[in-house]
Amino acid sequence: MKTTIPDKNYFRIGEVSKILDVEPHVLRYWETEFPALRPIRTESDQRVYRKKDVMTLLEIKKLLYEDKYTIAGARRKITEWKKKKTTSPVPDDILTVIKEELAAIRKIVE
Repeated sequence: MKTTIPDKNYFRIGEVSKILDVEPHVLRYWETEFPALRPIRTESDQRVYRKKDVMTLLEIKKLLYEDKYTIAGARRKITEWKKKKTTSPVPDDILTVIKEELAAIRKIVE
């Protein structure tokens, strides 16, 4: 089943809980087990997840619930993915990619 993430930059724990269809205490537990998860805290100490956090949580849920990984196995897998992303020459920011492609097209047209 394809989960859609609303077009927002920040999400409160209740919203993320509904998107992932898990209880908020599960999200809080995953924060303690996965170093890749570090939601922002507001001045009132509420958790605010970024879109990339929600995507990471979706990956974690898939590994745990569908692929039947243990917590330790899922943690290793997520760590491997994060290492590959940071060593990859592909920029994470889509706007940077678009700018580079537009510059290449401009050179071709000129």
